[in-house]
Amino acid sequence: MAKSSDADNTPPFDTADLRAQLTTYLNTTFVDPSGVSTPIGNYKWGVYAFFDYDGEPIYVGQTREMVRTRIRRHLTNQRTDAVAMSVLDPFEVLDIEVWPLPQFHGLDKPTPEALAHLDALERIITQKAVDESKFKAILNEKDPPPGDLVIEPPASLRGRIVSDRVHELRVHMDSRIARRALIISRLTQVIAEREVQGGLRRVLLTQAKRLQWLSERRFEALGGAASVEVETDSEV
Repeated sequence: MAKSSDADNTPPFDTADLRAQLTTYLNTTFVDPSGVSTPIGNYKWGVYAFFDYDGEPIYVGQTREMVRTRIRRHLTNQRTDAVAMSVLDPFEVLDIEVWPLPQFHGLDKPTPEALAHLDALERIITQKAVDESKFKAILNEKDPPPGDLVIEPPASLRGRIVSDRVHELRVHMDSRIARRALIISRLTQVIAEREVQGGLRRVLLTQAKRLQWLSERRFEALGGAASVEVETDSEV
């Protein structure tokens, strides 16, 4: 006898699809400057960025654990602060870019040099993301660690983690507006119920600007002011 839908433990299609597409990206081979080939997800030192359906950079992070572990924690469960606090919505992530630091890949313990390079790289990628954003802001609650070291960003690997089918399901602007409004509502509730720092309020402001921009874009695409009906006199 076939199981009922209530007893089916299979995840929703788009959830299973995300996991599969993410695995494909994380298993993609990256060739470092020395010619060594490694799956991008297997690096233990690096910086990553998430991009939304408009190509907007929305979040930048660093990791000293395996890249695949860190990114999976963000996108496939609710245990990271960014997701739990409704700072980052995994449904908005279309592309990922990773900048690995191969020279520190084999370190057993962090060194001051490695930590300084990692922080410097995060500062560079964060500033790049902010500069490229039409809102001049991303959704990070905190700024990168300060420091004086300046480095050249290493080679990176960017890839899409959404299949064509899921893209078709999620890309409709009204769906994205509804989803973004939901995340803002959740974030507002978090802020209202807890003592929070200014960074979370900055995220709320950025999300509000992103929602306004998306709503204005949809409104204008449907005719803007010309599409608004004119009220007629009521019958007596």
